[in-house]
Order: sequence, then C-alpha cells, then structure tokens
Amino acid sequence: MLMPSIFGESLFDDFFEDFARPIRSVAKINNPVGNVMRTDVKECDNGYQLDIDLPGYDKKDVQAKLKDGYLTITASTKDEKKDESDGKYIRRERYYGTCSRRFYVGEHMELEDIKAKFENGILRVTIPKKEAKPQIEKDMFINIEG
Repeated sequence: MLMPSIFGESLFDDFFEDFARPIRSVAKINNPVGNVMRTDVKECDNGYQLDIDLPGYDKKDVQAKLKDGYLTITASTKDEKKDESDGKYIRRERYYGTCSRRFYVGEHMELEDIKAKFENGILRVTIPKKEAKPQIEKDMFINIEG
C-alpha cells in the first residue's frame, strides 16, 4: 500500500513511530546534529561565506573562536524549568545544551580578518582568501676569516 508523503517521509511516521518504536523516537529527538548548525559554505571572489542556522539562539549564546587554524563556532542554550503546576509535558522536541562545529581556515588566518554577524537566527561568517606567504630562500654564508 502506498502512503502519501512529503519530502520523502510518510505523513504517519511521527504518529506511529511513538507507539511502535519509542526508543528510536527518543534517540531522534535527543540528537541535535540534524536540527541545528546546518551550514552553507559559499565561495566568493575574495573569500568564503558561511551561513550557519542557529534557530532559537540569541547572539549572547553564540561564540566564535580561532585557534591553530581552526574556527570553532559554539552555541549553547539552557532548559528554562518552569512551574508545571498547570500540566506536564507529554513530548519535548526542543534541544537544550551546547553544540559546536569546527572549520579549518588555515594557520595563516588572523583573528582580525574574520567577520561575523548574527541576524534572524543565522550566523554569517566571512573569511577572506589569503595566500600563504612563500618562504624567501636566503643564502646562508659562513664568514671565513683569514
């Protein structure tokens, strides 16, 4: 029997999966990798542009760090426990915790070269193209006295 689908998933997957395979359902919900920090990398004439999806995060929750040629983007959010006197959760799908991604940008990259802007849940990072400086060969002469 064919089931109607949208984007390759059955319309009834979420409904029946909770009853038939609860372990798989919990694993899917607790795995934030598929839901946050999806990244588009675009090469431009003068550099690279990274657009990183961070829905539900505030600017203060996002950090970008450059160390040893790696750009590390970290985002964290906390579970705000609220009074559940008016009811209890049956299902929770929102992710709380910390996630991060690392991108190799080159050891020659300086902190001042990288620009970042956070707007509408998207972190846009601009990384310029830099040519590695060629090493200049120097002739090393030993002074001969005499």
